[in-house]
Amino acid sequence: MQIKNTLSRRDFLRVSAGVTSVALLAACAPGAAPSGSGAAAPATGRVEITFMGWGATEEDEGVKAAIAQFESEQDTIKVTWLHTPENYLEKLLTDIAAGTPPDTAFVGSGDYRTFIRDGLLLDITDKLTADPLLGAEDYFIEPQERDRCTQDGKWYGIGSCWVAPHIYYNADIFAEEGIEPPSNDPEQAWTWDRFVEVAIALTRDVNGRHPNEGGFDPDNIDRFGVDWPHWSIPVHSAIVGNNGYWIDPNTGLLAIDQAPATEAIQNVADLVLKHRVNPAGTAMEALGMSNTQMLETGKLAMAIDGSWALSWMHKIAPTLGTAALPGMAAKTGTDMQAHLHSGFASTRHPEEAWQWLRFLSTPFYQTQFCRIGLWLPSQSDLMTEQGLQTWITEGVHPEGYVDIPTKFLPRYGRVLYMPPGWAEANQILQPAFDKIWIGDATAEQALAEAVPAANRVLQEAAEA
Repeated sequence: MQIKNTLSRRDFLRVSAGVTSVALLAACAPGAAPSGSGAAAPATGRVEITFMGWGATEEDEGVKAAIAQFESEQDTIKVTWLHTPENYLEKLLTDIAAGTPPDTAFVGSGDYRTFIRDGLLLDITDKLTADPLLGAEDYFIEPQERDRCTQDGKWYGIGSCWVAPHIYYNADIFAEEGIEPPSNDPEQAWTWDRFVEVAIALTRDVNGRHPNEGGFDPDNIDRFGVDWPHWSIPVHSAIVGNNGYWIDPNTGLLAIDQAPATEAIQNVADLVLKHRVNPAGTAMEALGMSNTQMLETGKLAMAIDGSWALSWMHKIAPTLGTAALPGMAAKTGTDMQAHLHSGFASTRHPEEAWQWLRFLSTPFYQTQFCRIGLWLPSQSDLMTEQGLQTWITEGVHPEGYVDIPTKFLPRYGRVLYMPPGWAEANQILQPAFDKIWIGDATAEQALAEAVPAANRVLQEAAEA
C-alpha cells in the first residue's frame, strides 16, 4: 500500500522513525511533559494503553473478548482497541509521523523488518526470555517463531498465530468421478505430476471434454480442476515445494530468479497457460464468483487458499475436504505467515505494553480464532492431543485436518517476512509477474530482467 503524499514509503518511515525517537527522548528526559502514545491513567487508577489493528467482524469481536478477559485478570491496565479495518498501514504510518503511534499494534509481515530497521518497535527480548511461560523452551513452534520474530537475536514482536495455504476440495466431485482425494498427511502428498493429472481429469468443458482430449473448448469450461492464485503467499508455497527460496536466507536478497523458484512459478502459470485447468483472472471476473462459491456450485474441484479461508469454506453445502499441497522437487511445502503483535518504542508504558503482548500469546486469545477456522496455533501445547481438543471443532475442521497444523506446517512450512525496501522492490517485480501470468514471457526470462534491479533497491534499503 502506498502512502498518498509526496514522500516515498521508505522516506516516510525514515521521517517517522526520527519523529518517534525525538518523542521517546522527550518522554525520558527529567521533568518532560507527557508525550507519545500512552494516555494518562484513567480515573479507575488503571494505566491505559492503546492497541491498533485491522480485522473483520470475527477478529474485532475476538480482540474485544481478549481485552475483557485481560482486564478481568488484573486491575492495573486498561486496553483501548483502535479497530482500523480499512487503510490500516496508511493510518498507522500517519500516526507514527505525527508522533502519536499506538502503544501496541498489529504489524504486517511485509513491514516488520522495516519498522525494526527504523527503530520504531519496542525491544522485548529481555522480557520474553525471562518469562517463565513464553520464554520456556519450545513454548512456540520452533524454529519458525524465532525466524520470523527476531532480528540480530532481538525480539521486537510475537507472531499472532500461523496461517498457511493448503488444498480445499469438493469431496462430492471426487466421489462422483471415482478419484481418490489428496491427503492431509504431508507424507502422502501428491507429486506435482499427479496433481496436474487429477486437475486435468476434473476439468471439463460444456460438452464434457477434458483438456487432454480433442475438441476441448477452453473458452467454455464448465468446471475447472483447480484454482491456484497468483499472489505472493500461494506462489511462495509452490516455490517451497520445489526447494526454492523467495528471499535468500543468507543474503536477504531475492532468489526468485534462481532455477528452483522460476520452475515453480512457471508450473503455476502453466496451470492456466498450458494445462488449461485453472481459471485465469479474467475468467474468475467473468464468472463473478469467489473460489468458495465455485467449489460449492461444482464449478471448481480444488482451491488453493490460506488456512484462514476455512472459517467460511466449512459452510459450503457439499462435503469439504482439505489436503497438503503437492510437491515438485520437495515432498511438499507451504508458506507460513501471520501478522505480529508489537509494542512501539515511543510508548510511555513499556511494562504495561509487554503485559498485554504477553497475554496475546497465551492460549485464550489464540484458541478463539482457531476454533472458527481462522487461525492455526503457534504454541506447541496447542498441538498436543490435549491441546487439540481445545480448538479442533466438529463441523469446522474436516476429518483428518489435525495433520495440517501438527505435521504439514511445522515440518514443511517456511517463513517469509519481507526485508526493508520490499514495497519499492515489489513495484519492479509486479510488471514481470504480470508478463508471466499472461504468457508474454517465461518466468526465467521475466525475472532475469527484474530481479537484479529489485535487489539493488533491497541493498540500498539495508544500508540506509
